Amino acid sequence: MTSSALPALTALAEGSNHDSLNPLLTGGSALFILLLLLFITTRFNRDR
Repeated sequence: MTSSALPALTALAEGSNHDSLNPLLTGGSALFILLLLLFITTRFNRDR
C-alpha cells in the first residue's frame, strides 16, 4: 500500500464524510424496508 492512500483510508475510517446523513434515520429506514420486503415475500409465498 502506498503512503498516498493512507490519508484517504483514515478519512474513510473516521467517518468524517457525509455528516448530513443521520445514522439512526438510515438504519431505521433500512430496517423498515427489509421488514416490508419480508412481509411481502411471506404473503406471496403461501403454499396452496
